[in-house]
Amino acid sequence: MNPTDPSAAAAPLPEALPALHVPDMSLLGLFLQADWVVKAVMIGLALASVVCWAIIVEKSLVMRRLRGEIRRLAEMAAPQAPVPAVQGEGLAASVIRAGTREWRDSREQGESRFEYRHRMEHAMRHALGGALRNAEPGLPFLATTGAVAPFIGLFGTVWGIMNSFAGIAQSNDTSLAVVAPGIAEALFATAIGLVAAIPAVMAYNRLLVRLNRLRHEGQSAIADFAANLSRRPATTGGSVRAHAAAE
Repeated sequence: MNPTDPSAAAAPLPEALPALHVPDMSLLGLFLQADWVVKAVMIGLALASVVCWAIIVEKSLVMRRLRGEIRRLAEMAAPQAPVPAVQGEGLAASVIRAGTREWRDSREQGESRFEYRHRMEHAMRHALGGALRNAEPGLPFLATTGAVAPFIGLFGTVWGIMNSFAGIAQSNDTSLAVVAPGIAEALFATAIGLVAAIPAVMAYNRLLVRLNRLRHEGQSAIADFAANLSRRPATTGGSVRAHAAAE
């Protein structure tokens, strides 16, 4: 072909190849490309995870405060400690107040020392149990999330894979570029379920152990305090009169 031939310059240029569609494999892209059922699963699990972390932080602060109250109660229950004149509405104040109220009533006629001590312990344990029960709300949600979240995420994964296989059947193309995005979207739902479940299970077990430990320590301090009170006459001690006047 003669390069100077004008017909050569007028020859049409080859058409440009169509641009290949590259799927967005980022976390946000996987969420936006997912089916509406999978999106609902992801949103629900994400909200459950946020609620779980709020419960974990709040219960950690509550357990720390209860730990300080139990230590205060144990100090008041020491054998040589005087009968305290307690004011306030904390756990230690409520427990001591309940015990000294029964102590000031003194023994009933025909009541043994064991029964007298048991009556004081029962009143103080009732106050302790009420305070600890107030710390329990929220723990069942952690347990439920830890048990159910992986299965909810698995449901989203199964649904997403079913849609991926349906798309493969319609396009009649089984290449990795076609299969990978749909499967990645589906597996992302399981990942979110695990992210919600693992901290919830760990926090629930830890908080439950701490709560039971506080209950046992509180009951031990109550037993010591009731034993000390049962050995003392209820009509003596200026602290008792001061306590009665404070109430």
